Amino acid sequence: MSDRTPADVAHLLEHSDLITAVTHRRSDRLIGFARVLTDYTHIALVLDVIVDDSHRGSGLGSVLLDAMVNHPDLTTVRSLELVCQPNLIPFYRRWGFTDQVGPSTLMRRTTDPRLKAPPLADS
Repeated sequence: MSDRTPADVAHLLEHSDLITAVTHRRSDRLIGFARVLTDYTHIALVLDVIVDDSHRGSGLGSVLLDAMVNHPDLTTVRSLELVCQPNLIPFYRRWGFTDQVGPSTLMRRTTDPRLKAPPLADS
């Protein structure tokens, strides 16, 4: 469940480098999108591949990710990266993503307490 408001989504889409979006034809409602931040040379970071609950399981996520990994502006980027929940690892592996990232470690600075790891217990 997401706490993103429509205004949040509009703002993040406005400030993304690449966006692929799908709208429902009859209602003109946004039903899915993928977005990327990139320097167009060394790294591109897929930040969201989001599909509305009512359209999950329809293949729309695959369409969105295909559009991103095959985007002409990203073909020469050295590394395409993303962060995902563990249950989605098999989905992203279909496009060659791996959790074997060498010596890299994800680090975070956040004001959102839901995104902070619990403190380590003293030994």
